[in-house]
Amino acid sequence: MPTRSNGTNMKSLWNDEDASQYAGDLAQRVYSSRLLGAEPSLVLHGGGNTSVKGRVTSTFGDEEDVVFVKGSGWDLATIEAAGFSPCRLNHLIRLSQLESLSDRQMSIELKKSLTDISAPAPSVEALLHAILPARFVDHTHADAFLTVSNTPHGEKRLREIYGDRVVLVPYTMPGFQLAKLGADLFRTQSGPHTIGMVLMGHGLFTFGETAKLSYERMIELVTCAEDYLKRCGAWSVPLAGPDGSGKPRTEAKAERTEIAALRRAMSDVAGGSLILSVHTDAEALSFTRRSDLHDIALRGPATPDHSIRTKRVPMLGRDVASYASDYRRYFAEHGDASLTMLDPAPRIILDCELGLCASGRTADDAIVAGDIYRHTMEIIARATVLGGWQPPTARDIFNVEYWDLEQAKLRKSGSPAPFTGEIAVVTGAASGIGRACVTSLLDRGAAVVGLNAM
Repeated sequence: MPTRSNGTNMKSLWNDEDASQYAGDLAQRVYSSRLLGAEPSLVLHGGGNTSVKGRVTSTFGDEEDVVFVKGSGWDLATIEAAGFSPCRLNHLIRLSQLESLSDRQMSIELKKSLTDISAPAPSVEALLHAILPARFVDHTHADAFLTVSNTPHGEKRLREIYGDRVVLVPYTMPGFQLAKLGADLFRTQSGPHTIGMVLMGHGLFTFGETAKLSYERMIELVTCAEDYLKRCGAWSVPLAGPDGSGKPRTEAKAERTEIAALRRAMSDVAGGSLILSVHTDAEALSFTRRSDLHDIALRGPATPDHSIRTKRVPMLGRDVASYASDYRRYFAEHGDASLTMLDPAPRIILDCELGLCASGRTADDAIVAGDIYRHTMEIIARATVLGGWQPPTARDIFNVEYWDLEQAKLRKSGSPAPFTGEIAVVTGAASGIGRACVTSLLDRGAAVVGLNAM
């Protein structure tokens, strides 16, 4: 897990010589977006979004103001120019001025705003990018920011850190509500020193007239949060907790058959095969053995967005049936007949012998969930020292996990490939028939282990 627990600050990765190879605003946007995507403590696996405002010429020769905003499905670490959706700027600004707009209608309107219908669907946060007046806008879910934000006095602490350099937006459900509130508060609170916007429990925006300025303002504001954690003694903290209760074990004690039994139980509850990855490194084992684990781990994720990958809380231990029963109660308490319940199997498991386990329908899903929770462990450990771990409420998290736009993706996803969640072992995988079998199994959704005789 990339961290800076050795006490070093985040550094700007901007290189003027490299940047000079990217000609034009959109190309500069690509370059700086990749810099953000290269730092896991800023964004993870498709998280965050960026934009740049510009002009395009229509078929009739008319020039239109647009905002190129990261498209759905693209990752900042590898994004290309084609990954930015050109939206008519005035259309988005007018949308932000409406009194109300359903999420489904907003999604439709975002598609209507495109000047190129072949472009990807715009980020749901496109309205926020549109209302911020600067040419370039960056948005991340920085670990240091979330650590400070998710404490009992997070808002007070952030005002102390940033002063009048940011507009502070209380936690609000993503989508139109958040864009509307952000637009209103920016109009009334921004001033000559404003370089960013804070979304409590969610993320951090910065902006500027150049890609370099917007990017380096992001690094600056995140560094300020890191420095604050250091001053408060909440930066270089052990995942085991200050009492040392999580002294790491040198090795895992669980047998392979126990891991297989756990995977089988989770797959049965999920209604289909799941891939399970097991991480028994010292950091993972230390966190799972904290004396306060049942308190801090069951409060919620670092940001509600993560619940889509990790669910709201991990499973502690291996009682899959109890976890599933708790998840069904969680859905019954917050859901209604219009929603389709997701499978109740855990995606993160914390066990004193297995350490951190992550599951998913595919190996990639399990990797993403595991990466997110590794960062979450560090965020929780630091926030606990800072003043207490206090993420958004269960209701807030449920509303994102079962957001209508996410439910729509679920309805459109169709049937999985026939071998999704299965693990195949292929001998002689380096060439010939073996290699062809590997390709065929991968195409059918399996996770494949390839062996080759020496």
